[in-house]
Amino acid sequence: MLRTGSKRVLLNCSRQSGKSTTAAVKALHRTVFFPKSLVLLVSPSLRQSSELFRKVSEGLDRMGEKPPTDEDNKLSVAFQNGSRIVSLPGSEATIRGFSGPALIIEDEASRVPDALYHALRPMLGVGVGSLWCMSTPFGKRGHFFEAWIGKNAWERVEIPATMCPRITAEFLEEERLSMPDWWFLQEYMCEFGDTIDGMFTHDQIMDAHSDDVQPLFDGATTATSDGVIPLFGGG
Repeated sequence: MLRTGSKRVLLNCSRQSGKSTTAAVKALHRTVFFPKSLVLLVSPSLRQSSELFRKVSEGLDRMGEKPPTDEDNKLSVAFQNGSRIVSLPGSEATIRGFSGPALIIEDEASRVPDALYHALRPMLGVGVGSLWCMSTPFGKRGHFFEAWIGKNAWERVEIPATMCPRITAEFLEEERLSMPDWWFLQEYMCEFGDTIDGMFTHDQIMDAHSDDVQPLFDGATTATSDGVIPLFGGG
């Protein structure tokens, strides 16, 4: 993933599979070797964004020759080459002041509100910025799921826990027995399941759509003091 040239990346990866560490290294490489690069770290909450930024800080400390910085705190770092890495809170109203990011990393993307995601995308309209969305599934809903099953040109990467050599089969069996099947499958096996509180499954709802059915209220009218007018776009 560190070598990918894709501008749009979906990482559907098991818990503890290394996606946060990989993304942190990607953020560091972009800002250290490409001057004046802005990298934004976005999560459902500022606490989660700061946890991802902590991975960035750990990577920075481990560099043999640490690049000079003008600012380095718990939420952001500014390098002397003009690059910055900034962790942001999970609110679309508070992230609109940024423009032209070189890279946006959306962590726990399946739990990020769609409004925040849609507020992020226009930032990439000018320039050649990249967008990484990484998460475990959280039901068949939201922008992460829609992007995963959609036809847009995303690079899609799926890493279930069984592909991670650091996660043992014994641990996975213990986890499987300790939680509901649907939770285990989404947290460790990268499967998008139906929400347990829904009356209908996602597939049932999709199968109910048809362009051949005439709308129930098409052409309906109502009487007013000005005469009869159509409702619901009819007539």
